[in-house]
Amino acid sequence: MPSRLFSLLGSLAIACAAALPASAAFAAEKDREFFQSVAGLWSGPGEIVAGKYKGTKFTCNLTGEPADGSDVGIKLGGTCRVGVFSQPMNAVISLKGNSYQGKFLDGADGKGLDIVSGQITGSKAVMGINRQKLNGAMVASVEDDKAMNITISVKVEDRMIPVIGLRLNRQMDQTTVSSIKE
Repeated sequence: MPSRLFSLLGSLAIACAAALPASAAFAAEKDREFFQSVAGLWSGPGEIVAGKYKGTKFTCNLTGEPADGSDVGIKLGGTCRVGVFSQPMNAVISLKGNSYQGKFLDGADGKGLDIVSGQITGSKAVMGINRQKLNGAMVASVEDDKAMNITISVKVEDRMIPVIGLRLNRQMDQTTVSSIKE
């Protein structure tokens, strides 16, 4: 009887171990689908809602491209503008193991932030961000594949305080539109 029990437990352990890579692969494929769904041209207004520059409004024009080859992630580039001043924006997010890593602008070693963790659930991505002693999160929620809300929050003591809100709308690629008309 004990040998049958150990055999059964051993078979169960092997089955679970075999299922883990498949479920990880399934999760990676779902994440890839999310990043492919947010690829394209996005534009919209944002506002700094807390801190020294509270009330500052800006507009961003961004382009997202899925990560190259078999990688899971996204490359984001474009500009955000306040009045006549324009600032280049870029981010790279990629799956490393079972979490996400990347950089916003030039990362925490420069003037940007590091992406230190992440998780995608359905139409929402939550990325952990860090710069020296600053920790926080960037949450991107996609609505009907046509709009995306992004909130950047920082951790103050035990609370997450939203500091930046951005509402992006999907834009039509004029090159694609032109080629369809011809």
